[in-house]
Amino acid sequence: MPLRETAPKLDPEEYERNFAEIKPAMSPRQATVEAARCLYCFDAPCTIACPTHIDVSAFIKKISTGNLRGSARVILSANILGESCGRVCPTEVLCEGACVMHEKGQMPIDIGRLQRYAVDYVRERKIELFSPGTSNGKRVACIGGGPASLACAAELAKWGYDVTIFDRNELPGGLNTYGIAAYKTRANDSLREVEMISDLGVKFRQKVQVGGNLTFAELEGQFDVIFIGVGLGETWPLKLPGADLQGVYGAMEFIEKTKIEPFPQIEIGRRVACIGAGNTAIDVVTAARRLGSESVYLIYRRGEQEAPAFAYEAALAKSDGVVFLWQTQPVRILGNSGVVTGLECVRTRLGSPDAKGRRTPEAVRGTEFTIEVDMVVRAVGQKPVTEFLRGVKGLELNSNGTVQINDQHQTGNPKYFAGGDCANGGKEVVDAVAEGMAAARGLDAWLGAPRGPH
Repeated sequence: MPLRETAPKLDPEEYERNFAEIKPAMSPRQATVEAARCLYCFDAPCTIACPTHIDVSAFIKKISTGNLRGSARVILSANILGESCGRVCPTEVLCEGACVMHEKGQMPIDIGRLQRYAVDYVRERKIELFSPGTSNGKRVACIGGGPASLACAAELAKWGYDVTIFDRNELPGGLNTYGIAAYKTRANDSLREVEMISDLGVKFRQKVQVGGNLTFAELEGQFDVIFIGVGLGETWPLKLPGADLQGVYGAMEFIEKTKIEPFPQIEIGRRVACIGAGNTAIDVVTAARRLGSESVYLIYRRGEQEAPAFAYEAALAKSDGVVFLWQTQPVRILGNSGVVTGLECVRTRLGSPDAKGRRTPEAVRGTEFTIEVDMVVRAVGQKPVTEFLRGVKGLELNSNGTVQINDQHQTGNPKYFAGGDCANGGKEVVDAVAEGMAAARGLDAWLGAPRGPH
């Protein structure tokens, strides 16, 4: 059943302009000039702020001397997904947010784009910086094909481990392939990184459901250690009347379409409402506008100050013409003949702080109003996908569904390690990479550090 009204189709060139990268690649001259601004700080705060602790001063210094191969090696040694992180990392609040240039009243060094410049150089020229280590006879299985597993697998492969990634999706890459807005990075960018990790000897088995068509007993019999990096799953459902109408989508379901389908083929409402105010909600509303939706609303029951999205992300959506309805609570989704026609809302006022310190929204009687929409997207957080792990003896889940791990990322079953969103509850790509690499060190130590020469 179609949407009530769909947005008019745009010219192919307009789609490409709309989904062009927000921060375009640097030219050689731009990169050289920007690198020259860096002060190459000792104990650089930018490096400390990076979860993977890339030596920012070192890689920028190498750019300034024209050693792009060396620069990329510094980056990728610390973060094998440095290409995508150069595009999608919240650099404004991490490395660039810590830049000492702020103290001088100057713009911070454009670290993210410099990182991308160096890594793109070697990737476009297919320059191989790493090679598989000599086999140490140990086999590791990684469950999930996203950033945590990719980082863990790459590190282990360099040490001589035989690593296989098992993933339920058709394409590898996890979040980077399916779940990050197309105007930040395309699926092909993610698959290019996967290719680099495959070149290290890591094997990929797609469309495999561990715990289903591949049992844990089979995994345990074939592999010495198992790493869990399954990320998060679908968006939580809305507990609203009308949530089952045609035209109600989950945020990840919507974003996935923008990553794997041609833009002209994506069905998008003429008028769209998104419920939520995190970074994923911003991805949704920005993508909706760029796909041609004429009216796009972001609806959040608290105020702008309480919104979890980064301020620079929200500013982007505002510049695209998204309407923000703060202190607005959805009441029910309206429909006709099973199709979304509107969203009934009520204004809220903020009361006392809750257990997390956020002020509790309270509906204001008599302030009900209706928004005419053709499509409603729920962006209210993602479900954990860890229930299938309850079949693993000794492995325990926290009350929020995350996997319990120790400081070495080892679970209650010593043969299983975990990292990324399934363990931390949902953070940035760079955090997943850092945790995947930490887990690699942990399992290597547990096995007695049998690293092959590398």
